Amino acid sequence: MNWKEQYKNFLWITGVSLFIYFMPLGNTNFDSAIYDALELAKWYAREHVLLCLIPAFFIAGTISVFVSSASVIKYFGAKAKLWVAYLVASVSGSILAVCSCTVLPLFSSIHKRGAGLGPAIAFLYSGPAINILAIILTARILGFELGIARVIGAILFSVVIGLIMAFLYRKEEAEKAKTQLAMPEIPEERPMWQTTSHFFVLVGILIFSTWGNPEQNSGFFELVAQYKWLITGVFGILLSASLIFILKINKTWVLLATVFVAILGFSFPHEPLIAFVAAIIALSVILTFSEDEANDWLGESWTLAKQILPLLIGGVLVAGFLLGRPGGGTGIIPAEWISNLVGGNSVSANFFASFMAAFMYFATLTEVPILQGLMNNGMGNGPALALLLAGPALSLPNMLVIRKVIGTEKTVVYVSLVIIMATISGIIFGSMY
Repeated sequence: MNWKEQYKNFLWITGVSLFIYFMPLGNTNFDSAIYDALELAKWYAREHVLLCLIPAFFIAGTISVFVSSASVIKYFGAKAKLWVAYLVASVSGSILAVCSCTVLPLFSSIHKRGAGLGPAIAFLYSGPAINILAIILTARILGFELGIARVIGAILFSVVIGLIMAFLYRKEEAEKAKTQLAMPEIPEERPMWQTTSHFFVLVGILIFSTWGNPEQNSGFFELVAQYKWLITGVFGILLSASLIFILKINKTWVLLATVFVAILGFSFPHEPLIAFVAAIIALSVILTFSEDEANDWLGESWTLAKQILPLLIGGVLVAGFLLGRPGGGTGIIPAEWISNLVGGNSVSANFFASFMAAFMYFATLTEVPILQGLMNNGMGNGPALALLLAGPALSLPNMLVIRKVIGTEKTVVYVSLVIIMATISGIIFGSMY
């Protein structure tokens, strides 16, 4: 009998039992925090899982199945030029409008396929941090200086943190590099342009299905928001073409599914999620009864989903209990405490903003209105930038999954680097503005 494992289980059971036994039900703050946790989880499931995570899982599945290890190694591994690897990784967020949780299956896939730790970490940070929509919204609502500082800080962060991680674990990376350099060049089974086309069609669906309404009803972003589901539908048709001509899936199945989804879309123009859900179900059914790579694509996507979703939901519940939900309650920690602690530009204010932001959950673009409210209550410019650099890239659910992918030690180092660098950046920015 493994006594260590048995005692671990015993401690978990005991801890949960004691928490349940001593729960201060009836206490207003505690009851409110429980409600906030459940409300955040409900909001997350409704607004984020369907439109962001599910497409992200299919994109990650594409990387795992259709992108060979040789291709990943070519751009992110030991055989890649450093400047190419970090350049590609550091600007990835300008393409992917994702949050700290949506980027996880993509990070897990490229790491699994052989990407170096440094470029993989740079990608992990840049994915949610360098979001073009969020940066434009930051500059428009919170000020041009803060928007520019966010761009510069996020790009530098992704590269510097990646380089530091690669340096700290250089022996381990050297062994991986040695193995990769010994691998022979394997020709691609499919032309790279086909895989790239299939990938970017899925990315297009992810971007436009989650496109938010701008604060001001004018200009390009408002126009895209108005027609976002029509644009998503066009990408859906391109996906159907990709399934037929690139993945060689049965043409009849794909055409029938496409027509069915299109009919639903035109029948319920004000309920676009009906057609979106039908499209996901239809794609899953088609892939289930397909063979070879197409079936493997669904299997890999599902494997990532069942590994990541439980950790994310658990982390969201804890984050909601402690810190409340966007635009709602404050959780067990009163909002006044946070506002009082992040005023001015002291080291403690910047560190606290970085530390708290690292554990909070920010869906894409939600950090801007949250930060606007905090700044209206006295938050300084320095802590505001620190929050923008630490918050979108990290969250408690995000950390739980990263730990599963790269281990506890590397996760602690990565999180610590983000918090420290965000703190320093906040102090510098706060002293300038």
